Amino acid sequence: MIKAVRGKEPIIGEDCFIAENATIVGEVSMGKQCSVWFNAVLRGDVHYIKMGDKVNVQDGAVIHCTYLKSPTIIGNNVSIGHNAIVHGCTIHDNVLVGMGSIIMDDCVVESNSIIAAGAVLTKGTHVPNGSIFAGMPAKKIKDISPELSAGEINRIAEAYTMYSVWFKE
Repeated sequence: MIKAVRGKEPIIGEDCFIAENATIVGEVSMGKQCSVWFNAVLRGDVHYIKMGDKVNVQDGAVIHCTYLKSPTIIGNNVSIGHNAIVHGCTIHDNVLVGMGSIIMDDCVVESNSIIAAGAVLTKGTHVPNGSIFAGMPAKKIKDISPELSAGEINRIAEAYTMYSVWFKE
């Protein structure tokens, strides 16, 4: 479902895949080659959601904001894992948000970082460039290696770009 709310309509970039049962409402804008998978919800009803290019929002993920306070801004080449919650925060480029993780209001995840599956970033957490955060509440566990960055962050983003083509055929 793609739906306007309060006079704001989603803007979907070129060459994107939106699953038939995904929900995108309100002030949501996405760049090129994005994908929003089955049962994912992007609610730009209380503030805006801005996504760059090659962002994949996997099955069951929820992206939302805080009313008039905290928008959600997502950079380029970002993977939001299955059932993750991304709420009123900023995620820079080349980030992997693991399955079932939660990123709360006013968090900032800098580029080239990984949020581990199941991690919970509490309000206002700052993830420095090139870090891996895990746990509940999430803490830095180590710096990311170039191999892990290429092997996980880029591999998953590229894979979802490829998967989306299968559904456009």
